[in-house]
Amino acid sequence: MAENRVIVTYTTASSLLSTETWKQIHAALKVQFPLRNIHWKPASGSSILTIQELDVKLVPFENVRDEHASQIPMTLLEKPLLHIYVVACEPGDLETYKNSVKRQVKDWHNSVVSRKNQEWLILHLVKGDTPLPSGKLFQLKGSVLDKLRTDFNQDKRDRCIQVTWSTTNDKPSAWGEFANKVKDSLMTAFDAAVSQREEEVRRSESQQSMPGWNFCTFFILKESLASSYEGMNFFEEALIQFEELEELFNHIWTEKNFSWFGTLIDPGPDDDTLPLLSVSKKPYRDLILASNISVFDLRTYLLTRQCELLAKLGRIGQIAVNTSSFLARFGQRLRAAADTLPLYFVESWIYSSSLSVAQQYDAWFPPSPDGSKPSPLYASKGELYENAWHQLNVIGVDSGHLPAKPPFCMKLRRESNPHKRDSKTAISNKDLREIIHDREAFFKMYIDVTNRAISMYTKAGRRKSALKLHGTLAALDLHREQYSAALTTYSSLPAHYSPHTWTALESYMLSRALDAHAEMDQPKDNEWMHNLLSYLKSLIEHKGDQLLIHEDDKAEYISQMVSLLTQTTHDLDSEIEVPGHQIFSIEIMPEVDLAESQDGAYINPTVTNRLSCSLPIDDITVTVTGRESEKYEFTAPATVISPGCNALRLFCPAISMGKYLIRTTKIRVGNLVFHWDHRKVKSSNRWSNTIIRVPQDTHALSVTLDQSPRIELGKSPAILVTISTGRNNINHLRLRLGCPNIVWKYDTAVSQGEGIELESEGDSLVLRGLKEAGIYSLSLPHSDTSTLHDLKINIEAEYDTEAQPSITRKLSLTRVLFTTLPMSVNVQDFFRESRLISKFTISTTSHQHIRIASAALEMPLGGIDGVTIASPSSSPKVVTVTPMQPANFIFFIDSASGAVHESLTLVIKYCLLRAEVRDLIEKEVEAVMEEDESRIHYVSLINHLIQALGNDASWVELYGVTGELVIPDMPQDSDSDFGGKLLTVKENLARHQHPQNFDSTEQTWREIRIPVDIPQMHIVAAARMSILATPFGSVNSNGTPSLYAGQPISTELKISTSFRWGPNRDDQNQSFMMRYNVEETIRDWLISGPKRGEFIAKENGSFTTQITLLALHHGELPLPKINVSALPVAGDTESGSISIPSAEVFQVHGAEKVLILPRGGRSTFVVGTGSTQ
Repeated sequence: MAENRVIVTYTTASSLLSTETWKQIHAALKVQFPLRNIHWKPASGSSILTIQELDVKLVPFENVRDEHASQIPMTLLEKPLLHIYVVACEPGDLETYKNSVKRQVKDWHNSVVSRKNQEWLILHLVKGDTPLPSGKLFQLKGSVLDKLRTDFNQDKRDRCIQVTWSTTNDKPSAWGEFANKVKDSLMTAFDAAVSQREEEVRRSESQQSMPGWNFCTFFILKESLASSYEGMNFFEEALIQFEELEELFNHIWTEKNFSWFGTLIDPGPDDDTLPLLSVSKKPYRDLILASNISVFDLRTYLLTRQCELLAKLGRIGQIAVNTSSFLARFGQRLRAAADTLPLYFVESWIYSSSLSVAQQYDAWFPPSPDGSKPSPLYASKGELYENAWHQLNVIGVDSGHLPAKPPFCMKLRRESNPHKRDSKTAISNKDLREIIHDREAFFKMYIDVTNRAISMYTKAGRRKSALKLHGTLAALDLHREQYSAALTTYSSLPAHYSPHTWTALESYMLSRALDAHAEMDQPKDNEWMHNLLSYLKSLIEHKGDQLLIHEDDKAEYISQMVSLLTQTTHDLDSEIEVPGHQIFSIEIMPEVDLAESQDGAYINPTVTNRLSCSLPIDDITVTVTGRESEKYEFTAPATVISPGCNALRLFCPAISMGKYLIRTTKIRVGNLVFHWDHRKVKSSNRWSNTIIRVPQDTHALSVTLDQSPRIELGKSPAILVTISTGRNNINHLRLRLGCPNIVWKYDTAVSQGEGIELESEGDSLVLRGLKEAGIYSLSLPHSDTSTLHDLKINIEAEYDTEAQPSITRKLSLTRVLFTTLPMSVNVQDFFRESRLISKFTISTTSHQHIRIASAALEMPLGGIDGVTIASPSSSPKVVTVTPMQPANFIFFIDSASGAVHESLTLVIKYCLLRAEVRDLIEKEVEAVMEEDESRIHYVSLINHLIQALGNDASWVELYGVTGELVIPDMPQDSDSDFGGKLLTVKENLARHQHPQNFDSTEQTWREIRIPVDIPQMHIVAAARMSILATPFGSVNSNGTPSLYAGQPISTELKISTSFRWGPNRDDQNQSFMMRYNVEETIRDWLISGPKRGEFIAKENGSFTTQITLLALHHGELPLPKINVSALPVAGDTESGSISIPSAEVFQVHGAEKVLILPRGGRSTFVVGTGSTQ
């Protein structure tokens, strides 16, 4: 096309044009271009458009002729948009302006103002380095610029501008106003021209339905507007014009009105090989003006103009989209007229056009300085090469080089027989003519074009497209019987597809890998099995049988593959585990059914076979785990899984009550194990973490642990193991306990009853011959647990029954056993001369209430000589210990022979209130359920009653006094049978009474035996303070005389000592230095005399002294307390420390008080009785 730039003319006085000054002026003018940052708001739009840079062509005014308007619409930029006249005279040289300049400017002005849609400017240049008369430089009135504005500015716009310039130091800022004036003038002229041309376009478009309207004429008119926008760098607006032309053409094509065109195509000798995006390959504009252009050429020209604009806009991807769309759609139209075209013309045209557009990309988008190109460019070129690759597929299939099946066979098939066409005419592409008859040349070109497309896709990061084409090369190797290369490629490609979930391509490649394996007749190894399983997985995920190559009988193909899989799995040397395969899916409901007639439970999973054929399996196993990681397995024997849903029934021979989490599922087919880990799957999936709930089987084997019913502190601890056989006659039971840091002494385990064959085998106990409905208990000693609060014990029981000796049941249980005692015991001792009084205080160590039947202090077997034990409370009475109310027990220990060196034993019989009440409830429920063989409500009744008691503690006080157990009300099930039994049990419990005699047969009491060491004391002192009648008298046995406040009272202080409770009998012959001190109670007494002193203590000796007391007030006053302590033994040390004998004193008068009377006296009062008349 001709040069399409904005034209600006310039002129000046002819005498200036030939001077050196003009050359400088001309150079200064050219420096101002191109213009930048030009803004324009079109009349038809609301947004402002910006031109970043606009190139301007400066031409002399004399070279432009004002030609008459042409009948052929031209671009608006073919005529100048702006004329500039340069005036170069001094600002104050009005004489020159009047005589010559004005006339020259007037002549030029008259010639430009008559031109439509063209603007003009008068530029007055003032040379900055020219010396001027003083004051004339800034003289505004009467200057040349003023004269120019007065003479030529005919409207409000100022078209005259003055610029001060210098040849040596030209400042760009001096030309700023000039540049702005040029921008405004250009856009004003362009806006007027565009408005006029748009009006012409609208007028022509509105006349479509009128006779004589011609699309080609309208096309030229519309194109002139688009070319004008393009010359102004408004590429978006220019593209819109061509898009509107394309839309109008499609409308005309739909109406099949081709009167303005020639034929669909008039193929020239090189039409199939000429560059697609070239406007110079044909005289398109002349053909359009002559209305003799073919549809093929018109659409090609329209596409070319659009792509040129898209290239200037940098829309790389859109060029490829438009080109590929045009080649596909117009190629389809050409195939409809294929009989009139040379053989393979359409394929050659699309092939050559795709390659030419890819080459045109390199011209439009050269690489950056670092050699890189944007990824959309590589992606677009890859699409073009793939488009050319498709044409090779068509030629290859038609010429017999490629098989007529995917990935070579296209969906678009020929509608005519190519062999019926005239063979004299041929395509012009020599390379394509050669490959039609040369098989190896075809393969070489096919591989080359494919690799070029793969290279472009790889650089663009489009892995899926590149990998798909890799698959076609593998298919070509398979077709060429290069099986090894094909198998290698097909086997490697699915690994690239899987991470991106490209299941369609993955399935296709896997199916081809299986075909390559079959063609090579290789053994069915692990790799083949992996490919087959991956193929079935992708097929199921995509849910599309169209991915299978064998389209004749898809179900038969799958059935054959599954049959081969089943045969191969049984021949495997080792087991292969396949995690998370989609062949099967399992849904497990939370409900579990008890076996009823035997120990164990059933689950009822639904296994869905997603294949279209049956699959035999050897077994299925579902593993569940409990709260404490105990593990159980539900299994089912060999069966056939039919397509769709299959209801199965899996059995676990031994499982305890509770909630279990489904952990894994395994389905075995030969040595192939399909494995699903339910813990690793999201909850939104069908394989979500499912919890099953196993009800309690009251007739199944159960093992419970408890503290030993008899606890002896200081001896090896033991636990009580209770085994309930339920419905089972057990031949052999192996019991194993596990607990960290605890050693179980199986060899010393003791049976608590008869009828148990108990043996110790390593780390387990073996019991034999356990009968149905039997309850067997044994005591199992273990290592010390005094530092532990509780024990978490894992129980493993393996057993077989007489009814099913071939089934070994394994039961795993977890029990928590508290090792701490439920009570704490504190003792307080009080020494007397021959008696020790011990007070035992029993408190609960938790929130639990404890029922104590008795507490006794026992001597060793055979007794102790001279020692007797008595208790002030001998009647049997149950005492309840609560967290707020401890219990006290007092014992008298009388020793005739002194200190007691043997240990005694405190025996406490007790039970927890919770256990007592639970036993009572179980007893009453058992009585009500005697006639109900199903015992369906046994567990629920007990749980309901215990829960009701736990929610409301108002029953505790009444039960503790009378034994009546009033169950609080609680919502219950609507089951009438359950409600009736519950009401009966509640009535029986409300009538319950504590037995009169708490015999062991009526209540199961636990026993704690605590060793008690009798304390020893070197010196036991008895302090006594007695009132004397007179200071020199003796203690009056007949009574105490009257005592008054303030009266001195003589008292005798007597301290008796005894060494009976000392550790050594030899100490009775010794003497110890003692110190006494009478406590001063200054609120009650004043003390006078030896209130503090020392004395020598001897066995059964005494010390007496007198002190005087003075009561400070009247009333009943206790006598002062006497403290007695032992002094260090002279010359006796132990380990470097001074030895001080232990001593305890009791106040003999501690409970006595003396009556102090108020002091007597006489007072006289005069009382007036009133006057008498």
